Formats: sequence, structure tokens, C-alpha cells
Amino acid sequence: MAKNLVIVESPAKVKTIKKFLGSNYQVMASMGHVRDLPKSQLGVDVENDFEPKYITIRGKGELLSSLRKEAKKADRIYLATDPDREGEAISWHLIKALKMDDPDSKKEVDRITFNEITKTAVKNSLKSPRELDMNLVDAQQARRVLDRIVGYGISPLLWAKVKRGLSAGRVQSVALRIICDREEEIDAFIPVEYWTIDASLNVKGEKTPLNAKFYGDLSGKMEIKDKKTADDIKDYCEKHDFSVQEVKKGERIKKAPLPFTTSTLQQEASSVLNFSTQKTMRIAQQLYEGVDVKGQGTVGLISYLRTDSTRISEEAAAAADKYIEETYGKDYLPEEAAKPKEKKSEKKIQDAHEAIRPTETARTPQSVKDSLSRDQFRLYQLIWKRFVSSRMAPAKYSTVSVRLKSGDKYIFQSSASKLMFEGFMSVYSEQSDKKEESNVLSADLSMKSVLKLQTIEEKQHFTQPPAHYTEASLVRTLEELGIGRPSTYSPTISTIIARRYVTKEQKNLYVTETGRAVNNILKEAFPGIVDVNFTANFEALLDGVEEGKVSWKTIIENFYPDLKVAVEKAGKEIEEIKIADEESEEVCANCGRKMVIKYGPYGKFLACPGFPECRNTLPFFEKTGVSCPKCGKDIVMKMTKKGRRYYGCIGYPDCDFMTWNAPSKEACPKCGGLMVKKGSRLMCINEDCKTVIEKKEE
Repeated sequence: MAKNLVIVESPAKVKTIKKFLGSNYQVMASMGHVRDLPKSQLGVDVENDFEPKYITIRGKGELLSSLRKEAKKADRIYLATDPDREGEAISWHLIKALKMDDPDSKKEVDRITFNEITKTAVKNSLKSPRELDMNLVDAQQARRVLDRIVGYGISPLLWAKVKRGLSAGRVQSVALRIICDREEEIDAFIPVEYWTIDASLNVKGEKTPLNAKFYGDLSGKMEIKDKKTADDIKDYCEKHDFSVQEVKKGERIKKAPLPFTTSTLQQEASSVLNFSTQKTMRIAQQLYEGVDVKGQGTVGLISYLRTDSTRISEEAAAAADKYIEETYGKDYLPEEAAKPKEKKSEKKIQDAHEAIRPTETARTPQSVKDSLSRDQFRLYQLIWKRFVSSRMAPAKYSTVSVRLKSGDKYIFQSSASKLMFEGFMSVYSEQSDKKEESNVLSADLSMKSVLKLQTIEEKQHFTQPPAHYTEASLVRTLEELGIGRPSTYSPTISTIIARRYVTKEQKNLYVTETGRAVNNILKEAFPGIVDVNFTANFEALLDGVEEGKVSWKTIIENFYPDLKVAVEKAGKEIEEIKIADEESEEVCANCGRKMVIKYGPYGKFLACPGFPECRNTLPFFEKTGVSCPKCGKDIVMKMTKKGRRYYGCIGYPDCDFMTWNAPSKEACPKCGGLMVKKGSRLMCINEDCKTVIEKKEE
């Protein structure tokens, strides 16, 4: 009979850890949390010091019975849940659910943690067990209770105002606002014209021409804003000789990247592998918990995946350095001063974790390729290469920059770099690294070089609006603003997509009509909740709870009164508004009633008010009062299949006119064409016109 019981979270961990421990250890899984707040009610006693009312999660009764049975048999119980706040809270709930805190119980209950699921790490954790850290538990409770109070306080208002089934989580609401703010920036953006001039020059004695870009005149940098200025500069340069004014030669180094944190892994996996944040975390979890490797059994391939630390243990660093020296040579190891430093951060690093790294550097991606799925292999390879490269010497480039003069008036510049020593880039390179040597400059180029103009080309450009958020760039922004923690990035994004607040097209995230409505209500009624600073400050307060400096209930006590007042105020305002179905001019073809505008999961639609006797429905197209520039029919507001708003001709498919921006009733004063709204201004959509004017009240 096993004398020791080890409880972990998932069956995959059970399989891996069982292999490391002898017959004296029974390993079982809790399958995540076993207790939580009830779904059907608030579950927090706001009148009694905000005491949470935890209940056993439905469907976990049988599992808990099995755990109790095994716990009775064991002399010692080890709680081996994940090494973070959530894992600590799961261990605490297990103690409560299994009544391990009973004063009469003589069982030894210990908490053990390991950053990687390897034989050494697991056995070392058993040698150094500790007591449960209630500060970590309280930090998790504070987050859970505040999120519950926010969600259960605001969500009913959204049901009344927009439609049932919506929710307003603390972090998801801020993420939604960030995306909405970016959409407003894009909608208001007015492109500005500018020009560039590139010259190609033959250098006497050289086969390869020298490519140079226009910089300015003798007084400094100069912007070219129109074709006339570009033509004047081009004409001048064609009539005057070019000469070398200055040649600078030097060296530069490119430092190795830091190993992955949760957010940088999600960003790079999105960019390189085209993985969503959810997919990245799911596959990383598999690699962490253990994979069957031929000849080795079940092995945990990477360290813990939820971390914002770039720290590496001495053992892992030494193993990586040994591998690099044996595989690439001493030259590829950095000097002491050039070794990667841990990323400095003002916010507290999550639980002093390590960065995400392979559990064994010598276990190369190719050596385990046959044991992994395609996606597992690609992610493991990315993590392995990033970690190994982070321990390697910098790449070295030789650089040349040239300053050229046309006549005695204009300045052109050219620069190039050549890779002299690969360093870390022999293992890992980013997309930007591949563009380093796009230009080539001769090493013999000097002030005496004779130049002859071969071609000179002018190009028209327009400034581009800010890019739509992708999952990767949203994660980066959330991290930079201090919103959420590594464990919350992926669930936050998944939630706002699942709720149809945003839609994902290609990689870009777009706000839906529902998302826009929810954001407007939250900004108006609960500005504090969707304030970026509030959410970031709350994360700092949670760190204070974790450090034992702040009581978690104090945080809730300080927050709740303001929320209660805001909810009551918004509730009264909503009650004063009679939310009735808006009648349309469309007549029901079945029964003759005037159809009404309803809200569904995909936005507005027309329905017969005679429901359920008459179930006729039609798509709703909101008229803009503006005529189509192609065929003269009405332009109406429509929705893509994923819920993104656009404006198109009601005559579709006979007429294919569409625009993402709302059309204006005001015609272009210059060409008479259609103008669209861009924030506080209007812009003509005619490509040959592009007139911009201030928007008048319509």
C-alpha cells in the first residue's frame, strides 16, 4: 500500500510523475479546481466582510470521494499543483474539500512545487516540502471575488440594454476598450501624401550600382509633400553631378534575444507559426505536462509555461553553455559582460519563475521529432532555439554609411551592413534579421570615388493608419500596460471573441456592433472599470497581497461601495428608458403587420411583431440617407458574417459598392463625389481627389 499520496491537477501529469516515483507513492489528479463560487448567485456575502461562499463544482463529487479514500490510506499527502497563485488556491481548496485541516487529523499535508516535470525536479521538491502560502491563496481570492462582483454587478445591465447572454469581466472589458479605441483611431485617420526619391549610381571600377535615398538639403532633413517638389528635386539631380561627401565605416553587434516569457512566446508563435494564443497555450501545456518520447517514456519537455520572468536557473544555464561549446565552439559563448541579463521590470515577476525553456538542452527538436505531432514539434523547436540562442554570443556586423551630395544643394544617403560573425543567429533569427543585408556597399568606396547617375525614381506614398490589433499585439499591449498576468492573456482574448465582441479576420481583430454597444455602455456608466490605470493598479495591489503587505478583503472593501453606487445609478437610468422594439417601414409579406427591429447574435434583424403566430424574419439594412455613387440606389449599413460593420449598396449583387467608413450626406466641394466620415473630418473617396474638410453637423 502506498504510504504517500501526491495530488496534481491533470491526468497527463499523473502519467509523467508516476514514472519518477516508486510504489510508495500514489499519484492522483484533481482535474483542476474542485471548489468555486456558485454559478447561479453572487456567492459573496457583501454584508459579512465579503466572505466567499464556495461550493463543490458540479460533477466533482465522485472524484473527491476517491481522493478522500486514498487520503485516508496515506500517511503523508503532497499537494503538487502548479507553482502559481491559481495552483496554490487549488491546493487550499483541496485541503478544505478533503477536510485535511481538521484539528483531529494526524495526516502530514505538505505543499511541493516544481518548475519542470523532470525526475530531478520532482524528487528535489519532495526533499524540500513547505506549508501552504496563504498570501498566494488570498491574492487569487481577491482576483476571483472582485471579478465575480464586477461580472454579476454589470452583466444584468448589459442584458437589459443590449441582449441576454452578454458579460462584462474586469480584464475583458479593458481589452475590449483598447481594441475599440484603436478602431476609432483607424476610422478617424486621414492619409497624408508624401514622396520619396531613390537614386541608383554607377561607381567607377565597381560592377554593383550604389543605391541611395533622398535625405534633404544642406540645412537638414527635408520632407517631400507633393509631386511638384519631387519633380523639381529630380530635375535638379539629373542635371548635376553626385559626389561622395562622407564615408563612415564601423561595427555593430546584435544581442541575443532573451528566452521566452508567456507573452513573448504567444507573440512569436503568432508571428512565426500563425498560432492563436489559445492554441499556443494548449500545445505548451502538453509539452510541459509530458509527452511519450521513444526510448525515454513520458517526459516533460519544457519548464512551466505561465511566467513573466526571463530568469534561468544556474543548472539550466550551465547545461546550455556546455551544449553550445561542444556543438558550436567556444567562440559562440558570450563573454561574461555580454551574457544576457534578466529583463528588468517595474512590476513584480510572477512567483520568481524561470523563463520558458527546454527541460534538457541536449534534447534537440530533431531527436524528439518522431514522438511529437507537427504542431508540438514546431512549438518545441521555437522554444528550444530561442533558449539556446539566448545563451550565445552576439552577432557582429561591419557597417558602412555614405553621405552623397547632388550639385551643391541636395543630400542623399546610403547605408549597408554585412554579417561578419553569426553568433546566436546560427541557431535563431527573427523576421527582421533577414533584411539586414538588403543593400551592398563596396569596401573601396571613398571620397575620391567617381559617381555617375544611372536612374533616379520618385514614388508617391500615403501615411498608413495604426494597424488593427492582432492577438499577438494585444498581448504585448496588455503586458506593457500591466493588465492581467501570464495566465490571463489567452482566456481574456478567447472570451471577447466567444462573446462576439470582436471578430477575427485573417489575424486582425475587429470590433462587432455588439462589442461597440457594450463598450459604449461601460465607458458611460462604469468609466472606472474600463480604465486602463485602474486595472493595472489592481494587479499591483494583488502583488501586495501576495507579499503579505495588504489584506485582500481591504481591496474589495475599498472597491465595492463605488461599484454599488455606479450600478444603482445605471440601473435607474436604464429603467427610465423604455426599450421597445423599433417599428420599421417594412410590411410583413405573410400577415401585413409592420415589421420591428430586433437584436440577435449577429446584430439587428427585422421580425414580425405577430410572433409566435407569424415567424417571418428579414435582414435589417439601416439606411444612411446617402445614394450609391455607382448606381444611385440607397447605401445601407450591413454586417459581415463575423459581425463587422460596413456600408454597401442595397442593390447588391447587381452593384458591388462598399466602404468601411460611414458615408456623409455632404458631397465633395471639389469634385461632387461621395465623402466618408473620418473622425471629426470628411474625406472624398475619389482616388483622384481625396479632398479633406471639417465635418459639419448633420
